[in-house]
Amino acid sequence: MTGDGLSSGAELGPAQRAAAWERLGSEEFDVVVIGAGVVGAGAALDAVTRGLSVALVEARDIASGTSSRSSKLFHGGLRYLEMFEFGLVREALRERELMLTKVCPHLAKPVSFLYPLSKHVIERPYVGSGLILYDTMGGARSVPRHRHLTRAGALRLVPGLRKDALVGGIRYYDGQVDDARHTLAVARTAAAYGAVVRPSTQVVSFVKEADRVAGVRVRDVENGQETTVRAKVVINSTGVWTDELQRLSGGRGRFKVRASKGVHLVVARDKIASESGIILKTEKSVLFVIPWKNHWIIGTTDTDWDLDLAHPAATKADIDYILEHVNSVLAVPVTHDDIEGVYAGLRPLLAGESEQSSKLSREHAVARVSPGLVGIAGGKYTTYRVMGADAVDAAAEDLPGRINPSCTEDVPLLGAEGYQALVNQADRLGAQYGVHPYRIRHLLDRYGSEIHEVLRPALEDRQLLQPLPGAPDYLQAEALFAVTHEGALHLDDVLARRTRISIEYAHRGTETAPRVAEIMAGVLGWSDAERADELAAYVARVEAERRSQTEPDDLSADEVRLQAPEIRDLLVSPVA
Repeated sequence: MTGDGLSSGAELGPAQRAAAWERLGSEEFDVVVIGAGVVGAGAALDAVTRGLSVALVEARDIASGTSSRSSKLFHGGLRYLEMFEFGLVREALRERELMLTKVCPHLAKPVSFLYPLSKHVIERPYVGSGLILYDTMGGARSVPRHRHLTRAGALRLVPGLRKDALVGGIRYYDGQVDDARHTLAVARTAAAYGAVVRPSTQVVSFVKEADRVAGVRVRDVENGQETTVRAKVVINSTGVWTDELQRLSGGRGRFKVRASKGVHLVVARDKIASESGIILKTEKSVLFVIPWKNHWIIGTTDTDWDLDLAHPAATKADIDYILEHVNSVLAVPVTHDDIEGVYAGLRPLLAGESEQSSKLSREHAVARVSPGLVGIAGGKYTTYRVMGADAVDAAAEDLPGRINPSCTEDVPLLGAEGYQALVNQADRLGAQYGVHPYRIRHLLDRYGSEIHEVLRPALEDRQLLQPLPGAPDYLQAEALFAVTHEGALHLDDVLARRTRISIEYAHRGTETAPRVAEIMAGVLGWSDAERADELAAYVARVEAERRSQTEPDDLSADEVRLQAPEIRDLLVSPVA
């Protein structure tokens, strides 16, 4: 199943959503996965490509939690070498290589980082030996090996650094990815192979038969309908909600998950003069300055969070912390006025004895919590595929017969097949659709070989080739595709995840929202009143986030952020 055949099975539009609801209530599945973050999507893809029948349900949107709010890197985790977690680094580097070369080369790209050296004599051999180990473990296969630079060489690469901030530098490479688009691609690839994938579908209770879990009761949070989904085994892959779902199941968990908040800032590319990303060691963790198209992403923080899990709020203190550390090495400081976007995400960390979240393990844990129920938690974005396979391996105990081994390392994601050939044909594609080749390459790096599906409607409606208002990087055709093929149901889904308009522009999507709402209404059948509600809810979200980012602490920021209405207003607590 390749090409258009694979794509057609992955259409997450209104017709598929209705059909999926019918399937949820009428079939018994081998596996039901709760939570469509990258781990849940990865588990669903792993299971369905082993020949199992699979349903993947998500209370909000695909990648709406942690998996759209990361540092957007596929990386080995250089800092874990200092913690002697060599197995974790080796595994992550292997996964990074798979993503760059085979699984999703259209989405994953090499990215360069400079490690500025601030001390003479000792620091260079110490950091250099770590990077030799990094490269030897697999960090220098499809990307260049690390390279030592003099101070003059480092300043030529990153002229925006203060001359007194470094005595030299080392350049190395990792991988970068748009996390939300990647998670979406994993979920849609699972759908292409036959999985039922349904966002806005919340687990409200577990179905029990004697002492075992035999399925879940779900609610469509768009209309309030409920149905029972029968399954031989349920996988709880809800990240920071793991403990809540565990309590809902009525059993005791095998591990405890703590949420650590990570905040990132987005600034325009011209605010920092550099040809490379930068990595800085702080007293608590590391700080990245990451190239992101016409922007830089600067982050992150690492602090405990025990408030609202769906909408973690960045505070003024978080923002000041990032600015203080990055400005300690920059010749021209980044100011609050330079910030175009801010986002906060929660890492699901396995709780250990240390009280410092940055010291908690990034290893993952899998447990058969009770007959028919498997839990998976911890880990890092880069190793999602391994985590998904481990969860399905654990589920095998509740499945009859012998299941096939995992094969996802040989399963390219939707859009990967034929990508490189299409890049080589960018000029011809541009002439075919009447789009500049630069734009074609941009689309190929977002959709890969699905570019034809994205642009085909524009052959009849040329307006779709126009950029979205206030967001010149994105075409109107992309907003349409988000609804017809990518399961978007609300403005936030399009502006924050299918595109990254909510963090890449200073207006944070408010100038773009009316046109996107118009496009969505045509597909989803919104009335004028529903469209107005969507617009009002999105504007309220942006305003609440802006206000929360002026608050001094987590408690006050959380209170302000929660003043915005929940657009999926039929969600109940606890949420999946």
